[in-house]
Order: sequence, then C-alpha cells, then structure tokens
Amino acid sequence: MPLTRERIVQAALAEVEAQGVAALSMRKVGLRLGREAMSLYHHFPSKQHLLDAMIDHMLLTTREPPEELPPIEKLRFVMYEFRATANRFPALYPLRAVHRLNTPVGVRYIESILRLVRSVVPDDELAARTFRTVGYFLTGASLDETAGYARGPSAAEPVSGEFIQRECPTLAGAARYFQAEHWDKTFALGVDALLSALQREVDTLAAGAPHART
Repeated sequence: MPLTRERIVQAALAEVEAQGVAALSMRKVGLRLGREAMSLYHHFPSKQHLLDAMIDHMLLTTREPPEELPPIEKLRFVMYEFRATANRFPALYPLRAVHRLNTPVGVRYIESILRLVRSVVPDDELAARTFRTVGYFLTGASLDETAGYARGPSAAEPVSGEFIQRECPTLAGAARYFQAEHWDKTFALGVDALLSALQREVDTLAAGAPHART
C-alpha cells in the first residue's frame, strides 16, 4: 500500500492515543507503517509539520451547525461540538489546547467561529470578548475532561478519604458530582450560563443602552 499523508497522519494519531503526544516520534510512526522514518520526511519535512497536520485533521472532523438553527443556537451547537471533538481525540487535545491555529485550516476555523459569534453579537468589541470568553470555558472544560485534575500528578503523600471526610466536609459532599457521569450536566450548566449572559448583553445593545465594559 503506498505511503500517503493521510496514512501517516492516521498512524501518528494511533501512536498518540497509545503512548501520548510526548512520546511521539517519526521513528515510532514509521514502525506502525512498516517503513523507515526517513520515508515519512518525503511527506512531512519535520515532526512539527506532522503535528500541524494532526491538529488540522482534528479540526476538520468538527461538524458545522445546521443552517436552519438561529444564530445563538448555532453557537450552542458549536460549543457542544468543540467538546465532542476534544473527546474524540483525548490524547491529542492537550496539544490542541495550546497549539497556535495558524495553518490555513486553523485560521479558517477561527474565522468561522468569529463570524458565528459576530452574527449573534452586533458589536465588534463584545463579539471579540465573547469569542475569548467562550474559548476560556471550552478549553478548560475540555482539558479537564481529557487530561485534567483526576489524571494529573498526585502528592507524594496524598491525604486519605478519612482525612477529607473529617477536615473538608464540603469537598466530601461535592466530590460525587465531580465524577464523569455528571460532566454532561456540568457542561450544560456552563453553556446555559454563558449564553444567557450573552443574550442579556445583546438585548441591552438592542435597547440602545451601553453594555458593561471594563
């Protein structure tokens, strides 16, 4: 089977899912394909070019909102799809979270989201701030779900459950709601809060009053 960019990207994605981004190398991708690493450089001049292509592939799997939805519901759809895409590529997402989207695919993706936000918000400054605020929420939520607190490094001598029950009763009572089975409701609460606040700002602008700016 001929070696193609798509086959290399798929092999690299499989390697990242198995071993993580930090362990990715051209040699390991070549081994997955039964090829020498040097053969990959005919398609990707460097590992960074391959990583860029993997991020582009991830972005291109993101579904666009149905045209019949009103603008603010399109924005809701995009927020849920951002999270869904992150969870389709959980091992790659931490790189996506900090990767500058400055390939043609990346900047077109940013442009599409900004246009959508601008269709909801009839004000350049508020639209830009909304784009950033939504990004803060989505990045944090997606990082937490794919590579967050529960998967992070632990203390050398972590406290016991008994300690938490005794010393931190509020934390003990809330802990069950931090589990994965509650993530959908938590995410929905955040989306609803953001979009409700945004709608109030838009209504204020429509009424001719200045919105709150700092």
